[in-house]
Amino acid sequence: MPVDVIVGAQWGDEGKGKVVDLLSEHADIVARYQGGANAGHTVCIGEKQFVLHLIPSGIFHEHITCVIGNGVVVDPTALMDEIAQLAEAGVNITGRLLISHNAHLIMPYHKQLDAIREQTPNRIGTTGRGIGPSYIDKFMRIGIRIVDLLDRDVLARKIKVNIAEKNQLLTKVYGKTQIDVDQIINEYQEFDQRIDEYVTDTALFLHGALKENKRIIAEGAQGALLDVDHGTYPFVTSSNPTSGGACTGLGIPPTAVRSVAGITKAYCTRVGNGPFPTELHDATGEKIRTVGNEFGATTGRPRRCGWFDAFALRYSAMVNGIENIAVTKLDVLDAFEEINVCTGYEFAGRRLKTFPTDLALLDRITPVYERFEGWNTPLSSMTSLDQLPSSARTYLEALAELTGTRLWLISVGPRRSQTIVVE
Repeated sequence: MPVDVIVGAQWGDEGKGKVVDLLSEHADIVARYQGGANAGHTVCIGEKQFVLHLIPSGIFHEHITCVIGNGVVVDPTALMDEIAQLAEAGVNITGRLLISHNAHLIMPYHKQLDAIREQTPNRIGTTGRGIGPSYIDKFMRIGIRIVDLLDRDVLARKIKVNIAEKNQLLTKVYGKTQIDVDQIINEYQEFDQRIDEYVTDTALFLHGALKENKRIIAEGAQGALLDVDHGTYPFVTSSNPTSGGACTGLGIPPTAVRSVAGITKAYCTRVGNGPFPTELHDATGEKIRTVGNEFGATTGRPRRCGWFDAFALRYSAMVNGIENIAVTKLDVLDAFEEINVCTGYEFAGRRLKTFPTDLALLDRITPVYERFEGWNTPLSSMTSLDQLPSSARTYLEALAELTGTRLWLISVGPRRSQTIVVE
């Protein structure tokens, strides 16, 4: 039963969209298992660039069926915009997109509450898309699922119960105006009619595919260090982008997973607040941001940039069971005379044995670096490992050794052709 899980091994934005798009050529199904429209997976097809937020990155291959699993929180506006974008580009999704009836919906009040909380001193640095508040309602067992759209009376009752509580918060705590209940009910009833053709029991569909020995790629959003259980809490996302989230987010058994591959940049980036041990606050960090075009695919926010953190990635590989890594954006480092890699952390004069998720400690550690010689050669046209300069190969081999993984794939540009597969 072949399920291959693709996870971001850092803080997200590692290039999962491109890698999943490449792997989709030899798969049957691509299934997204968590997160919401805060994720932006960028795929370049020829000269065109697409940014997907909810629909899996395999959609550009006509033979692929794409699944949005029960672990995803769905923003109706974002989903319909994405479907329209694909249709305008000539991508036919009829019969190729399935959405779990158990997926939870992002409601207008979720976005409103998210935006309000991001204006407080304790803000996390979210995208303000309502993801966190939607997951809060899910785990408080008051969330609204896609299946609830089927019965107008059930939908109306649930929305009224939710809005009665939310209006208390909005008016008495935050001093905002009340939400119009009837407007939301009508809006989501209309949404139900537009997505009805895509909605099904996706867990049942995936189990049928497993019995037929079809190859499934499970696609995560964000990155492992943003996992709500294993990341740099509280500066994390509200779901489990680690590999274990694939099982709960799709309804598949752990025994169905054949492999877990991690995607990592040749350096590190992070969006939003939270600890970032190798962050560069100088001209070097700005150079990485400019050359790598490190701006959020969803928000356009500039990403924080720093050197590759092998110590953090080794932890990520442990938590996820990552055996193989794909290193993306290696070409961004073409013009650097010297490149640093973090090999460990020190605190109070001693080396730490493992990556600390304790925020107070993580904010006080000192990264330990190993220096590597740059290659000063454009890599974007190289198509095999042998073509790479020896210093680039030395760097890649060190990343694999330091993280306890095997080098599997190297990306030297955004296009499909700018990819080196390591045999």
